[in-house]
Amino acid sequence: MSHITLIRHGQANTGARTEADYDRLSPLGLQQSTWLGEHMRASAAHYPRVYCGTLTRHIQTVRAMGYGDVAVQDARLNELEYFTLAQLLEAQIGLEIPKEREGFIDHLPQVFKSWQAGDIIDPPESFAAFDTRVAASIQEIAQGKGPALVITSGGLISMVMQQLLGLGIPAMAQMALAIMNTSMHRLYPMGGKLSPVLYNAVPHLEAPDRHYAQTHV
Repeated sequence: MSHITLIRHGQANTGARTEADYDRLSPLGLQQSTWLGEHMRASAAHYPRVYCGTLTRHIQTVRAMGYGDVAVQDARLNELEYFTLAQLLEAQIGLEIPKEREGFIDHLPQVFKSWQAGDIIDPPESFAAFDTRVAASIQEIAQGKGPALVITSGGLISMVMQQLLGLGIPAMAQMALAIMNTSMHRLYPMGGKLSPVLYNAVPHLEAPDRHYAQTHV
């Protein structure tokens, strides 16, 4: 079993309220991704295997990092469709989608709770199906030879942490909200299981002149 480093994509289109509109990096997201790639090369990080989801923001991130030519694209590493779930919940029970970014702090846990409980009718993917595909993809990557780099999204990373740490929905949602763009999260094999040994690390954004680039959305 090999260790895995999960990376959230760079900042995307923060003003979006649909899946399609959100799925592209902002200029800052491209810069964050470039800085992360430079940091990894400067630190001689060795990743013989690189994976990413098939969403545009995943592919843009891995290319800006300098790993586009070697990355294996896997749709199982794609994000949950949060905006679609939110739109369904608004239509079905009247839970309004926030107009301001701060409103998502309370909104996201409500969406996650309703999704897990099966209260959202005809979601694009059930919570159980998302849980299953995430677990299967991570376990498959862990069985490969050599450390792996996985470029994905915050919701998927929070699901991985939920699975490994046995978190409830409120803690999973809080973790998802906290995950920064281009942050690193490492899973290390211990006793035949993966254990989190690094969470939300942004060493490429720690210099004072880059603090402005430590974004959550």
